[in-house]
Amino acid sequence: MSIITLVIVAATCVLSFVSFSNQKLTEELIFYPPAISDRNQWYRFFTCGFIHADIPHLFFNMYSFYMFGDNIENMFEQLFGSKGKIIYLLLYVSSLFICLVPTYINHRHDYLYRSLGASGAVSAIVFAFIFLDPTAGIGLIFIPIHAPAFLFGIIYLVISAILAQRGQSHINHSAHLWGALYGIVFLIITTHFLSDYNVIDSFVIQVRAYLKM
Repeated sequence: MSIITLVIVAATCVLSFVSFSNQKLTEELIFYPPAISDRNQWYRFFTCGFIHADIPHLFFNMYSFYMFGDNIENMFEQLFGSKGKIIYLLLYVSSLFICLVPTYINHRHDYLYRSLGASGAVSAIVFAFIFLDPTAGIGLIFIPIHAPAFLFGIIYLVISAILAQRGQSHINHSAHLWGALYGIVFLIITTHFLSDYNVIDSFVIQVRAYLKM
């Protein structure tokens, strides 16, 4: 049983449901760059990932996180042994911070900007999975069409980059993009220093075999 994944899902669901009817709590936990710049409330980088805008937002993030997190937690135990669960937890927690750094830089003096949700951290988990198992089939919820994970990842990154550049949506596509990239970088660094597994070579071999190159 992937205990860390279950604990994160449970904590996120509890805090999100409480915040739905508690605006004061939401304001205390939400990512609000001026509060960080002016009042040093750095905890907001992390707490905003445990609250969501509504039930569909929460469901989509936690469903995606559980499906991929369950696999990654097990994969990390195979890769890193007894340190696997700690490294997995470190990936999730650190990605909450890292994915929002570009957002903070761009909006640190924007008193109208707010962001919430675990999407950036979930993207990090999804892309760690993609890099470890690039030919696995990935699709969207309720749509019975699957694509190899590496192709899904490329499309996701391109769309996220375009939408982040436009900046016309209330969705923080920048967090999705940077979370995804961080998940890959984190995996490459940790496997290089803490295991004998060459994740880049494995990724290339699997993709080439899939494409029959």
